[in-house]
Amino acid sequence: MRGLAALHAAAMTATDLTSPATTSGIDRLTAVAEPDFDLLDALFRTEDPDDQARLLARVVLSAFDNYYAVSRRIPALAKTAFEARDWATTVRLSKIRIGLYTTSIDQLVPLLKSGLPELAADEALWRSAGAELSAAIEGRYEADFAFAFWQSLRRKLVADEWRPVSYETGTGRGPAAASGILKTFTTTLPITAEAVSSILDGAGFNGRWRDQYGDAVLAAQAINAALEPFAPRDGEPAKIEIADSGFFRNRGACLVGRIRLRERGDMPLRWLPLLIAILNEDDGLVVDAVLTDSDELQFAFSSTLANYHATNPRYHELARLLYELMPKRPLGTQYSCIGFHHLGKVAVMSEILAEHKKTKEKLATAPGFKGTVAIAFTMPSSAYVLKIIRDHPTDDYKFDYFDGLDEVLRKYNLVHEIDRAGSMLDNILYSNVRLERSMFAPDLLDELLESGVETVILERGALVFRHLIVQIKLTPLPLYLSTAKQVDARAAVINLGDCIKNNAAADIFNKDLDGRNYGVSRIRKVYLFDYDAVEPLTAVKVRGDDEPIAEFEDGVVFRPSDMLEGLRIDDPHLRRAFREAHPELMQAEYWRGMQQALREGRVPKVTNYPASRRLRK
Repeated sequence: MRGLAALHAAAMTATDLTSPATTSGIDRLTAVAEPDFDLLDALFRTEDPDDQARLLARVVLSAFDNYYAVSRRIPALAKTAFEARDWATTVRLSKIRIGLYTTSIDQLVPLLKSGLPELAADEALWRSAGAELSAAIEGRYEADFAFAFWQSLRRKLVADEWRPVSYETGTGRGPAAASGILKTFTTTLPITAEAVSSILDGAGFNGRWRDQYGDAVLAAQAINAALEPFAPRDGEPAKIEIADSGFFRNRGACLVGRIRLRERGDMPLRWLPLLIAILNEDDGLVVDAVLTDSDELQFAFSSTLANYHATNPRYHELARLLYELMPKRPLGTQYSCIGFHHLGKVAVMSEILAEHKKTKEKLATAPGFKGTVAIAFTMPSSAYVLKIIRDHPTDDYKFDYFDGLDEVLRKYNLVHEIDRAGSMLDNILYSNVRLERSMFAPDLLDELLESGVETVILERGALVFRHLIVQIKLTPLPLYLSTAKQVDARAAVINLGDCIKNNAAADIFNKDLDGRNYGVSRIRKVYLFDYDAVEPLTAVKVRGDDEPIAEFEDGVVFRPSDMLEGLRIDDPHLRRAFREAHPELMQAEYWRGMQQALREGRVPKVTNYPASRRLRK
């Protein structure tokens, strides 16, 4: 099918995917432009292979440029929404941005399938067009992003053919230095309120401060207290390096950087990470907290939250800075937490392959309890866990009905697209991935091929995964509680309650309230990581102790007083700690109140950093 008439007929499907639901200003400003129909028409009409390659590259690059222009507009809109205290818009912008990449590709795929159906199988055309694209993007900062877009489009076109497409940058770009995006404030110790005020002034917020100098005094006190272990001396030179970027998400904003002290004869170079968290309250802007610990920065800068909107476009330098400040989190996930999920996917896959190449470790079944719906596997020293969804659940599956592979994958994708409220692992979702057979332990290889027929095939010495889920590695909660010190176990069960509350604030309810679905990170934070049993909280029927539950009642029915039994916390001291820290979780009134808030469109607050770091308790 070729020509403009066929092209516009095929475009009807694409238009349905991308047309804004309303004509609001945000929808107009974040709508991706239509594909270049003149270029598409020329591509579909020509029979010359060289012209086809050149035109295909131009079509895809034009679509990427349209996408990238909108994606770079969103951080400025998020800043404006923060300054206007328009919280509903900040949440909406996060959702729009995370879906924008896929929407831009979905806009083009049906047009190419209809107008050039032979494209999916034409390897020669892909190679030639890929060379044309590489030449066109050479020297551009976002060349690796454009190449990732190209590869994503190709994977989408061959999605039903079990044909893997490499996850690589294709640009040979070296590591970026964080110094390229830092503003330096030179001062002396102790840090003064005037030094902090100059940082706040340089942030460029449009809005009045409630008490900027008072905040600066408190922030300086917090910074100086954090510097005490470094034996600071009055008058000693210091540098405060702050990223030349605002970071915006939901109700908050932050400034991020580090404090450097000069090397002394008695001490090596000393430095601290620095995060200044800012809120916009009814009576003005306020510094809410100061964080100077790497682990605490992980609470705020986490891919378990909606991505930050970073106003500086230099994503490599931003990701490198975040990695230097939080080295316990892999570099690939740093891209994701500032909204560059597809570059993060490339970086994460590169890290996994590099880990295997370096350690020669085999992928084997992940520690902990065997999943009834997912097969989880990892390497002992890897930072990641890989998963597939079984064709059918095991005999231990708790529920009468299994929704099927596609529905479970839909839930994992849903969690990827929402604000995970700081308490659900992000899912890095891959399609058509090829991994060498030699990477897998024999027992795992057998299980994958036997229980994942719809997802995994063996092809010429490699496994091809139609779908693959990658998550940060956690210690399953029951395993952690059985081996941790009592003080650490107590902290974990308290964090479990925070996790459940944050999930509720994101309209997520895990109907399988079993501790085995939760994991503990290296900073003792607890996350939900299995999503086959998640449902919208607003759809759950909450029952009090005096309300009967019908034997065959439809839908998900939840009695909060039964929660502790379901969580399987065996230690009575830990059960008591959970009840004392979170008594409301066992009460129907709490859950109904949260449902009401969500139905009214309110944006509940979630715990993003330790309350002890707030400047005003």
